[in-house]
Amino acid sequence: MPLLTIHHKTVYRYVRPVAFGEHRIMLRPRDGHDLRVLASRLDIVPQPMSLRWIHDVFGNSVAIAVFDERSDTLSFTSTVTVDHTPVEEFALTPDDPAYFYPFLYDSEEFPDLQQFIMPQYVDPEGALAAWARNFLDDEAPTPTFKILSGMTHGICETFAYRKRHEHGTQHPLDTLQTGAGTCRDYALLMIEALRQLGIAARFVSGYLFLAGDRVNGYLGGGSTHAWVQVYLPSAGWIEFDPTNGIVGSRDLIRVAVARDPRQAIPLHGVYLGAADAFREMEVNINVVSLDQELGAQELGTQELGAQERAEQEQADQAQAMSAAAEI
Repeated sequence: MPLLTIHHKTVYRYVRPVAFGEHRIMLRPRDGHDLRVLASRLDIVPQPMSLRWIHDVFGNSVAIAVFDERSDTLSFTSTVTVDHTPVEEFALTPDDPAYFYPFLYDSEEFPDLQQFIMPQYVDPEGALAAWARNFLDDEAPTPTFKILSGMTHGICETFAYRKRHEHGTQHPLDTLQTGAGTCRDYALLMIEALRQLGIAARFVSGYLFLAGDRVNGYLGGGSTHAWVQVYLPSAGWIEFDPTNGIVGSRDLIRVAVARDPRQAIPLHGVYLGAADAFREMEVNINVVSLDQELGAQELGTQELGAQERAEQEQADQAQAMSAAAEI
């Protein structure tokens, strides 16, 4: 996997200057053995009075900006370069404790995993639990990977992806009933279904890399993306993207992990003013490899050269016409 650069710009526009409350920015990827941040830059206009970085309860990097001036525009521009070296797709062997479901978590790990095992959303009639059990074999035990892979690809292949303009993430039962949602809705549905089975799962927010030959095959590009991490004994946290049917961290750039999607909002803040002061929000996100950036720069140089040659030809023609007029 080449070096990747993430360009993320969010602009808020208002009909008149407003004041701004505290803003929390969660755009810096999580460092690890498979993902290293090589360079990171965050530009905010207007410049905040203070900007500090913290690690939240899950260890995510969060920037907190405080403002002391009014403006009719507020912009956040993040540019991050990462070295992304995803591991091979995991494969459990019959010797692994989680090879078959059901399995038990280690007594030392269970207290730390409990918050990711307990369902967070009500399922009063058991519809979500029943849907989750559809991925089990009729006779136990069921290979664990079969459950995880089946649910990942099942959502990808049978649900309809649609963008929503409403804030937040819809209830898993709504996603199940309508058979449609965004990447965040898909992730939450899978997380809660796995929790119904007693499997530890958590929410991941980040970016999706669209390689040149897969641009038309992935959903969720051009904006922040969301997927699932599942914890298995001896395998650790494993990525599953139900939006695109991805198993493992290939093309997935982690920024934040959380128990619930509400804890991993990429950019969150308020303005102080009338409700009708807000005009629009614009988000532009692009994840490119070093090769793509170099190619774009080379193409830009070629286009500039062609433009300069055209302008020079026009200048030569104008000069020749001027000389003819003088004669």
